[in-house]
Parts: sequence; structure tokens; C-alpha cells
Amino acid sequence: MSSKKGIQDKTAPRADLAEVLAAKAQTLDENRPEAIAKRAATGHQMIRQNISQLIDPGSFQEYGQLAEPAFQNLQGPADGLVIGTGTVSGFRVGFMGYDYTVHAGTQSIINHAKADRFLQVVESLRLPLVLWADGGGWRPYENNINSRDYEETFAMMARLSGLVPTVGVVSGRCFAGNANLAGLCDTLIATPKAALGMGGPPLVEAALGLTLTPEELGPAQMHEACGAIDVLVADEHEAIDCVRRYLEYFRGADGQPGSDPDTSALRTVVPENPRRAYDVRRVIEGIADQDSVLELRPKFARSVVTALAKVQGTPVGVLANQPMFLAGAIDSPASDKLARFIQLCDAHDIPMIYLCDTPGLMVGPEVEATALVRHSSRILNAAINATTPFMTVILRKAYGLGQYMMGALPLRPALLVGWPTAEFGAMGFEGAVKITHKKELEAITDKKARQVRERELADELRAHNTALGLAGRYELDDVIDPADTRETVIRFLVSLPPLAPRTGRKRTIDNW
Repeated sequence: MSSKKGIQDKTAPRADLAEVLAAKAQTLDENRPEAIAKRAATGHQMIRQNISQLIDPGSFQEYGQLAEPAFQNLQGPADGLVIGTGTVSGFRVGFMGYDYTVHAGTQSIINHAKADRFLQVVESLRLPLVLWADGGGWRPYENNINSRDYEETFAMMARLSGLVPTVGVVSGRCFAGNANLAGLCDTLIATPKAALGMGGPPLVEAALGLTLTPEELGPAQMHEACGAIDVLVADEHEAIDCVRRYLEYFRGADGQPGSDPDTSALRTVVPENPRRAYDVRRVIEGIADQDSVLELRPKFARSVVTALAKVQGTPVGVLANQPMFLAGAIDSPASDKLARFIQLCDAHDIPMIYLCDTPGLMVGPEVEATALVRHSSRILNAAINATTPFMTVILRKAYGLGQYMMGALPLRPALLVGWPTAEFGAMGFEGAVKITHKKELEAITDKKARQVRERELADELRAHNTALGLAGRYELDDVIDPADTRETVIRFLVSLPPLAPRTGRKRTIDNW
């Protein structure tokens, strides 16, 4: 009101608008000091703090801010789910985050309705989706008042597979339905405080009689080792930075080439002794723009490395054997890791680079008991049916079906090159001569003399299957100086045609 009695201040909100503004204000962090303090006591931020740090200022359009719990005796700002559209670094994105300060981030009748509606919007607008998944599954207080016949949330989340990039974050306790949504994401980022499980502690105790804390039941380190978590970061701030960085790989070339790495170091990465190991990450770092590599599942299936990176600003997916573990042999977990990464890159048209140094598929009764005959076939199934261009670099060993699966000619790479250290064979040369020269070797009774002869025969076989030998028979497109690998990759990327406009989903991505 103005100072003159009876004259209304025209800038003041009308009563109905004032009521709406007051209701919205009650959902905001500044009016929820107790919730902030409670969340801070566990070392966490509020969900709206995470949004403000990730989403560009002024770009967040919230959906369902005024939603309330269906059970009238309960209070809960936005019914515990904050959703909306916005931009990250100027690019469109959808955000969906459960508010752990509202009934432990549980899912409910109303917030399922919000999620169903919003995921339909995400699908129709083709928005990359960021999901902050902390929460405890279904809200038990609402068991007897469910007026909806079903929720579409989980089905709608699955419909996004391969259509838009989806990335999840877990920074605290995440169980049941919330964990299922996290598992439906293409990539899952977590902090050490994360605890995940499809059944929470109360359910485990009721079913199995085990009393466990959430952190005992599903600690982050366990999920990182078994491959459920793709990237483990230090805290929520680092998780937000990782999300921002991850989304950049799905936007095509940014026109801003990154800093060149030290490519000359590649000449000495592979040891002269073919039996010595080396860290293939050094090769990746010598190809990619500096500080552009994001490795996925680094603690799972450690005989292979899968990483997103950029080369002169162009996103690429890198698949590499890791000689530091199992000598780079491919076992069942490695097969799963490679196959899923191929699907991820292919679904979103990210060109791939295979770095091959493998003695082949892992052998022995233990690995056969893991159904390697099935798991290994997943790599070929994914690769043969992918249409995203790729190139292959043979670093050293290229043996048997292992090298076949790591980008061999039958997979039709756009470019196949080798380093001078490359060597090829149906199996390791030592093993091959023991089979093909069995009678000759058995006739040598002196053990040392037999070993000398084995080495001679293996060296003769190796000499016939070097990079130069393969290039001479034109089974390689070129043999390159390792220091020129980055430039070779750049020329490969330049040769690729522009992407055709996407009219629909190319393929789904296996959640494992």
C-alpha cells in the first residue's frame, strides 16, 4: 500500500500471486535452514545447490515446483523431486534430481507423475539427461493411497537408451527404484559417500536376517570394482565438473583444439623386450588433447581400457588392451566392458580408435567357467553391427581372435596401421612352435638345448610376422612412426563425412 490511505500500490503482487510466490519460496533452500544443516552434517549439498553449480545461471526452467505429497499429513517441497530444463555451457539439457532432505529422496505417487511427465518432455525434445539419483526407493507412507494404476518412470527412462546421452550421479544413499534409475543411465558417476543397492537394509534384514548399514551393503568402492560405477570422484563438486565434462563428448567437434601432448614419448612406450609390460594409458595420453581423457570403469576389467577423449577438439572413444593386467588378454569382464563401450560410441556417433596389444582371449578352465564363449562374442556382435567409423593401431601383439576383436580387417576399420613393434599370429609364437614343431622339440632331450631351439623357431616365426612383413603382404594400410600416431588419427578424423541429421534412435545401449 502507498502512504496515501486507500490508494493501492500497483507494483505489489495481488493476493493470488502473493500466495503463489510464498508457496514457491517455501521450496527454496534459503527458507529451509534445518534441511540445509541436516544435509551439511553428512557432508552433502542440497539438490538445488548442485543445480545452481551445474546449470547455467538464469537458464533453469523448473517443472512441478509446487507439487506436494499425496498423503496430506506429509510435507515435502516439490514432493522431493526437482526437475527442469536448462543449459550447461550453453547447450540444452534436462535435469532430474531427488531431494534427500524430503523423506530421504523417496519415490512417491506425485513425484512419479512428475518424472513420467518430464521424461516424456526429455524424449520429445531430445534433451541429454542428468539424473541425481540419491534416494531410498518407494515411500512406504503412501502404500495404501496409490490412486494411480502404474508409473511409467522406469519404462520412460529405458526408452531414452541410445536416443539421448544420460548420465547419473550418486553422492549418497541410493536404493531400490532410485538405484534402478541410476543403473539405466549410460554412465554413472559416484562419490566415496555413495551406497547403492537394489534392496535396502530393511529389505535385506527381512529377507536374509542380515543387519547391515547402507555403506556395508553397497559401498562405492565395491561398485567401482565390479563395474556398476563408471567414474568415482572425490565429492559433489568434482561430480558436477565430471558431468559437465562428460556432456562435452556428445556435442561433436567444438572447433577449439586442445593442447598438443608430447608425441615423441610414444617412440619409447613399448619396451624392446616383447615380454615386458607397459601402461597403455601413456599411449592414449600421447594421442589425445591434454587433459581431455575421461576413463570409464578403470577398476573393472583392468586388462582393457575404455576412455572418452578429444583429438584436436573432436570427441573420440578409445578402446585399448592393457598389458599391465593379464598381458592384455581378453576375459569375460573385458569383453563386457568393450562391447558396451562400442555400443555407447556407436549410439551417439562418436568415432573410435582401437589400440591393439593382446595375446588373444584368456584361456583356462576358470575363465571358461565364466561363459567366455558367450561374453567374447558380445564384442563382435557390437562391433560388426556398429556403423560409426573407427581406426585401428596395432601397438605390439595382435594374436588370435583377440586381435580380430580389436579392430582387425574383417571388422572393416576405415584405417588399419601398425607400429614397428607390431607382430601378428594365430597365437603366441612360443606356443605356436611347441605345437607345430612338437616332434622335433620332444626329440631334444637336453632341456636347455630344447629351450634354445624353441626360441630360435619362435624368432623365425616372429620375423615373418612383423609389421613390415604384414605391410608387404598388404595386411596393413601403413606402418607408422609412433610419434606420428596423433597426426594419423587427425587425418583419419578429417576424412570422415559429416554426420547426417538424426531422425531417431540408432541403437540401444546394453546397461551392462
